Amino acid sequence: MSSKADSSTTATPPQNSFPFKAAATLIALAAVALAFYSPLRSALARQLPRLSSPTTSAIPKRAMSSTTTSTTNGTAASPLKITKRPWNARGHADHGWLYSYHTFSFASYYAPEFESFGPLRVINEDRVQRGTGFGAHSHAEFLIWSYIVNGELEHKDSMGNLENMRRGEVQFTSAGTGIRHSEYCRNKKEDVHFLQIWAKPNVSGLAPSYKTRKYTDEMKEDKLLRIMEAVDRHNGKDGETEPIPMHADLSMSASILSPGKKVVHELVKEGARNVYLHVIMGGKTQPKSGGAKIKIGDVELGEGDGAFVRGAKGPGKIEVESVGDKAAEFLLFDMGQ
Repeated sequence: MSSKADSSTTATPPQNSFPFKAAATLIALAAVALAFYSPLRSALARQLPRLSSPTTSAIPKRAMSSTTTSTTNGTAASPLKITKRPWNARGHADHGWLYSYHTFSFASYYAPEFESFGPLRVINEDRVQRGTGFGAHSHAEFLIWSYIVNGELEHKDSMGNLENMRRGEVQFTSAGTGIRHSEYCRNKKEDVHFLQIWAKPNVSGLAPSYKTRKYTDEMKEDKLLRIMEAVDRHNGKDGETEPIPMHADLSMSASILSPGKKVVHELVKEGARNVYLHVIMGGKTQPKSGGAKIKIGDVELGEGDGAFVRGAKGPGKIEVESVGDKAAEFLLFDMGQ
């Protein structure tokens, strides 16, 4: 994705000053080259993410920011900077068989200011048409999991795993040194709606691994349920209702929060933390009025919206309130920087 050249004016140089005239001419030629030679613009744009950390990169003017205050043991702590990621400002793809929104740069959607956030690299909210899906393809190193909202998703991989997942199930793959997998909606009557999430591991060269667990609606109603947890914070238990361990400083919790209800998230680790929230969509677009909504600080998020929360510091707490006219299903990520 190339960016538009910025318009600018050039001051008139003093008369009889050849160096100034030469510099002005060079600047004008460079501006023309950038304006009309799109490959050069694209090449420059691709270099931008390398110049700064994705966790500290600038947020576009279209994003809405607010400052609020977190609490530590009941007392005021450092202010939080909350930046809204509106649903319709995300990357979007409609291929007929696949209808998707991308929170971060993915496939043909490229936004240098949205490359990742801490270890979090991908949040795609996908709808795959019945009888279609993603053919076999390869992954390495990334931690990849699918959170099923509705419908059925078939997972098949080179480790010999084959299963159909339904609402409430979470399928996790640590790609490690490399795997191949496919994902299909074999159901002929219903499309599948799920979130595909990727994170960058803090250990490379792991042996590939796989795990599926089911977390019912009842387990998430009006509470935050831990779904994913860093291995060094995991309790070591392997029960069916335990969080899935992974090699990243990242925790993910899920909630289905009734209107008027609140939940409080306790930051999982001391020190500076990044937090991201995502409200799951009920339909293909955000309702023009009503629908599920949550509020964090002074920022309100509707269906499909997300929020970057910077400035959090553990030990501390972050409160989320449901302010819509229906229960809000959302994910909360607590990550290292």
